[in-house]
Amino acid sequence: MRHNAGLRKLGRTSSHRRALLRNLATSLFRHERVSTTLPKAKELRPVAERLITLARRDDLSARRRVLRFVSDQDVVKKLFGTLGPRFATRPGGYTRVLRLAPRRGDGADMAIVELVGSEPTFKKKKDDKQARRGRRDAATRGRAEAEAPAEVEAAAESGTGSPDDRKEPVEGGKKAKMKKS
Repeated sequence: MRHNAGLRKLGRTSSHRRALLRNLATSLFRHERVSTTLPKAKELRPVAERLITLARRDDLSARRRVLRFVSDQDVVKKLFGTLGPRFATRPGGYTRVLRLAPRRGDGADMAIVELVGSEPTFKKKKDDKQARRGRRDAATRGRAEAEAPAEVEAAAESGTGSPDDRKEPVEGGKKAKMKKS
C-alpha cells in the first residue's frame, strides 16, 4: 500500500527531479503555459501554486524564498510584478492542467499546465470566415485588374488584334479541346 507516499519519482534522482521542477516552474511563469507529460504536470502544480502564494505576499523574505527556487531574475520580477497582483484576491487554484492526446513517439500522456486567466482567445469562426472571404475577393479583383492591362499591351505590341482574342473550349467529348477563335 502507498499510504502517504506523496510524490512521483518520475524516474529521476532527487536532485534531477528538483532541477526538472525548477526548470518547468520557470518556463511556466515565463510563458504562462507549458506542455509536458501528465505526471510531470501533476507534480509541477503544487510547486507553482506555492511560489505564486509567496509572490502574493510581496515582501523581501518571500522574494528571497522564491529566488532560492527560481534562479531567473526576470521571471521573479514578472512573478512579483504581474502574477502576484493578478492572483491577489484568488484563494488558491492558480494553475490548470489540461490533458492532451498521447505523444506520437512513445504514447506518453501529455498535458498543458497553464496559469488561470492566461487562456488564449479565439475569434468566432463566422467572423474569421467573412474576413477571409473579403481578403480573397479583394485579391482576385486586384489580380484581374493587373492582368487586363498586360493583355492589352501584349496584343498592341504583336499587332494581332484585340484583347478579346483568346482560346475558348470546343464542345464535345470529355476533355474540351482548345481552339483559336
